[in-house]
Amino acid sequence: MSHPGYAFFNKNIIPIEMAKVDIRTNALQYGTGIFEGIRSYWDNDTGKNYIFRMRDHFERFIRNAKIIMIEVKYSVDQLCDITLDLMKKEKYSEDAYIRPFAYNSGLGIGPKLIGNDQDLFIYSIPLGLYLETDRAISVCISSWDRISDNSIPPRAKISGSYVNAALQKTEAILNGYDEALVLSADGRHVCEGSAMNVFMVRNNKLVTPAVTDDILEGITRNTVIELAKKLNIMEVVERPIDRTELYTADELFFCGTGAQISPIGSVDKRTIGDGGMGPVTKKLQDNYFKLVTNKIEEYSAWCTEV
Repeated sequence: MSHPGYAFFNKNIIPIEMAKVDIRTNALQYGTGIFEGIRSYWDNDTGKNYIFRMRDHFERFIRNAKIIMIEVKYSVDQLCDITLDLMKKEKYSEDAYIRPFAYNSGLGIGPKLIGNDQDLFIYSIPLGLYLETDRAISVCISSWDRISDNSIPPRAKISGSYVNAALQKTEAILNGYDEALVLSADGRHVCEGSAMNVFMVRNNKLVTPAVTDDILEGITRNTVIELAKKLNIMEVVERPIDRTELYTADELFFCGTGAQISPIGSVDKRTIGDGGMGPVTKKLQDNYFKLVTNKIEEYSAWCTEV
């Protein structure tokens, strides 16, 4: 069976080739949609598939939909049940990515958040590595600044805002880098990658920008913080990060549902540490991959078996 085979669309699970939107759809014209990215992990050892932190993702989804005045007409429990039904039909035996999307489905012209019909779909795709996890990647500081909370709030996964990420990622690739790091709109502080959070090891502390620093309120970010504290890996500090602090860091890594935990070996051609994966990153990554396949009993509640 080829994947994906199904989507939840118009209140039913249907063959994915039947899930179509009108070319006049408001969200297509103006980016007035909000989405989530949820991973499921196939565990070869047990032959089981686990969806990681599904409930937390849907809680964020409903909470952040309020920002762009979209009413998600399903409860968290209902969204979890729909997703489980969808994934059971797919019968994945590989890692996959789940995309819920709530959007303005009306067909009228005009970039407004009110007066539109609204709808929701969910689909999934097989997904391995979004970024490398077993080698350190090269990164540049993008010339494109991060959008701010008072322009298009980056704390929520608003579809239109990802043009900002696309400009940053594309610039990095065209200039020979794997990924980009971006600065705040005033150019003063580091925010995150094009579509993932960032952590820095410096002065024996694990440092990451605060949720008030124009970043996505990342669930993987929260997972890393939790792991670092529970495993006594290192003190975690949430504070602004200057650009040049990156150049003098002992370790850097990205994290996110797509990125997972991806080590950074250089920024703007400055080598970070020895240019490879540092010991703190390695320890966090090893435990992260155990956690998402339900191998750390303390966090079993985060793993929903399909």
